[in-house]
Amino acid sequence: VQLVESGGGLVQPGGSLRLSCAASGFTFSTYDMSWYRQAPGKERELVAGISRIGGKTDYADSVKGRFTMSRDNAKNTVYMQMNSLKPEDTAVYYCYASKVLSDATKYHYWGQGTQVIVSA
Repeated sequence: VQLVESGGGLVQPGGSLRLSCAASGFTFSTYDMSWYRQAPGKERELVAGISRIGGKTDYADSVKGRFTMSRDNAKNTVYMQMNSLKPEDTAVYYCYASKVLSDATKYHYWGQGTQVIVSA
């Protein structure tokens, strides 16, 4: 199983980045997908999620209206378009896949993370 993030980097405040997360080794379309982030000295926090059925999205208040998460099940990939970036968006961004079966068995996987730095 692999989740490989890409697209991070250094960007000026107000700029944009598009993160990608390529999945392999599991049935991607049956998993809910999320992006988390962790800033230095802070706990990892949920940024956005997209459901496996219907592609329903949800966002943390801090990124609503600026970030857009999407998925392409044909490519086993999720994306996060990040616009109007702020210095407080600086963090390592992680891709997360999860599924809970009817018997409560949970399967979940993390990517290795991609660094986003927003600075002038």
